[in-house]
Amino acid sequence: MKYLAAYLLLVQGGNTSPSASDISALLETVGVEAEEQRISTLLAELEGKSVEELIQAGNAKLASVPTGGAAAASSGSAAAAGGAAAEEAAEEAVEEKEESDDDMGFGLFD
Repeated sequence: MKYLAAYLLLVQGGNTSPSASDISALLETVGVEAEEQRISTLLAELEGKSVEELIQAGNAKLASVPTGGAAAASSGSAAAAGGAAAEEAAEEAVEEKEESDDDMGFGLFD
């Protein structure tokens, strides 16, 4: 991941095709010892591809990942019950905060 991050930083900085030595130099500036094998593997995988293409491909893959929203949409009564529970929890949190403020008895700058 750090090699990809270094590659993307170099591209963002204006270097349209960073070399292995560019990536190594960047990583060494922050105290990371670069592994040449990993850098060469990364460059081989990214060869001939633009950053925009890679981001679009990644977004397409992320679109297929479930996000857990199906449980809330399963029934209206369950959602209403969840909303009521959330409101009660919020009210309790406000009450606890108010009580803790009353217990102090003095202000920070008094």
